[in-house]
Amino acid sequence: MRPIGVFDSGVGGLTVVKELIKQMPGENIVYFGDTARVPYGIKSRETVIRFSIENILFLLKHDVKLVCVACNTVSSVALPVIKHHFRVPIIGVLAPGVREAVYATRNNRIGVIGTKGTIRSGAYETEIKRLRPQVKVFAASCPLFVPFVEEGLTQGEVVMSVARDYLKALKDAKVDTLILGCTHYPILRPVIKKVVGEGVTLIDSAKQVAIEVKNILQHENTLNKKGKGGQKFFVSDNPEWFSGLANTFLGRPVKDVKKAVL
Repeated sequence: MRPIGVFDSGVGGLTVVKELIKQMPGENIVYFGDTARVPYGIKSRETVIRFSIENILFLLKHDVKLVCVACNTVSSVALPVIKHHFRVPIIGVLAPGVREAVYATRNNRIGVIGTKGTIRSGAYETEIKRLRPQVKVFAASCPLFVPFVEEGLTQGEVVMSVARDYLKALKDAKVDTLILGCTHYPILRPVIKKVVGEGVTLIDSAKQVAIEVKNILQHENTLNKKGKGGQKFFVSDNPEWFSGLANTFLGRPVKDVKKAVL
């Protein structure tokens, strides 16, 4: 049975893997985390495109039937380009999250947080405006959130203080919906929710991405509905570090992580 391929710049994409397993328990999954070159959010567009192509080529060695780009930076700045390089279906995390946010907003004021690369691209605003032109979009980059998560700093006064600083402008703008525009950010959901308040709906695109992948596989008659699938995990560097963090994202430890050669 051909697996689903998933890649991210690091460990954040495991939030997507968790939803894929939940939505499609019979599917095999091959995950690649580009831990040697993380973070992508500060890289140039050309570099992100090159890294993405190399990552997909690695997944294709495992005969994947679909590639899920579990990285908001790649989805924002590189997806249209890399889709033209491959025949296999490639799904990003941006569009599903935007659709959910547009559906959820009540006052047409949507906030977006992400890496510097994601916010600089303007891709979220473009897609939101395409679906609902009257929506006002307020964006903020949160560069320290990724290293916080990857260092296991998910609570405490330092994290809370930084979150208050990053999110102040969005609170002042009275957004009622906030897109977590990075797959690392759901791990900080309790902190973010405490800062923005209960009245703000947080959009984590992982669930919507998993539903979209399921729909595509059903349409192509390649969805495996029987049995229990397995997962294989590869990283470009430091598999021990990745294994240690996997429990935070998946809710269970991952022991057999292999180092990949691109």
